[in-house]
Amino acid sequence: MRAKGTFEVVEFVPAEGIGESPVRTGVPVGVARMTKQYAGGVTGRSATLFTAAFDQDTGVGTYVAMESFEGTLGGRQGAFNFAHSATTTGSTRQAEFCTVVPGSGTGDLSGITGGGGLAIDTDGTHRIWFDYELPGS
Repeated sequence: MRAKGTFEVVEFVPAEGIGESPVRTGVPVGVARMTKQYAGGVTGRSATLFTAAFDQDTGVGTYVAMESFEGTLGGRQGAFNFAHSATTTGSTRQAEFCTVVPGSGTGDLSGITGGGGLAIDTDGTHRIWFDYELPGS
């Protein structure tokens, strides 16, 4: 099955108390907490732990995120975790990864498995999709 939607970041809060890394690299590393709102075939909200090594000036970097989603996926209500990451070169996204965490589903999404992807349109619209399976489907 496939469910597609759009999302907006409604909160981005850099983590405090972690401090700077004692190892200096060419791209700074940061950690933040994000809240997102989803619409479409993926409707609901999520809480995300977001880590990145990213250069704001060049748009070059890599992020790794662990996201906890609750809402409706393809008409089924519940919650689950998913992990995603990508590398940006300043003009492209590559090495993209998105997977549902096994055993994390609740409610109608209990037993969910699969993966998906994220994309950003040229107009700034953020898109997400999940290719997933549920027991008995």
